[in-house]
Amino acid sequence: MARPRALDYELKRKAILHRAAELIAQHGYAGTSITMIAQACGISKALLYHYYPDKSAVLYDLLLDHLTQLVAAVEAASRTPQDRVYAIADALLETYRDADAEHQVQIMALKLLPLAQQDVLRGLERQLVALLSGAIAEAVPVIGHGPLLKPVTMSAFGMLNWHYLWFREGRGLTRAQYARLVTDLIVSGAVVAAAHVPPAS
Repeated sequence: MARPRALDYELKRKAILHRAAELIAQHGYAGTSITMIAQACGISKALLYHYYPDKSAVLYDLLLDHLTQLVAAVEAASRTPQDRVYAIADALLETYRDADAEHQVQIMALKLLPLAQQDVLRGLERQLVALLSGAIAEAVPVIGHGPLLKPVTMSAFGMLNWHYLWFREGRGLTRAQYARLVTDLIVSGAVVAAAHVPPAS
């Protein structure tokens, strides 16, 4: 008979993933061991193996969990077309709160997983891109789904995804204010840029 899961199983699982992300962000994937993760969580290796069979499973689950949360937050950010870009930027920055390590691991370690797992995770990344690009196309009809849409979308992600390198909570702009700044730069900048791009033939 299978051993029943403890009532706090999910809380402990998420705690393991967060501590693992912090370690991998600091030491790299190769420099982080199952022993280090167990010690950081204050549990035995045997108990950690109750949750995950190996380090690769930890990496995959932490990235799956992180990206699934991002997609859910962005899908919930539904407002008028004019406000949807801001709503998505704000939702992403809020979801990134306390998830800097997970985000760093996504950038540097996703490619270390087996291809089938990479495909699942990259599918979630593509969902995020599609949601934001759709919002930008609605908010800035002058670029619509033309050649500027992809570079404008990826520029927006660049501003949002790399904010952890300089953003400090409680200093300067709030997350909501930075989301508004990114939105204004993207929407206004796209309008200006459209004037300099010849129409598609």
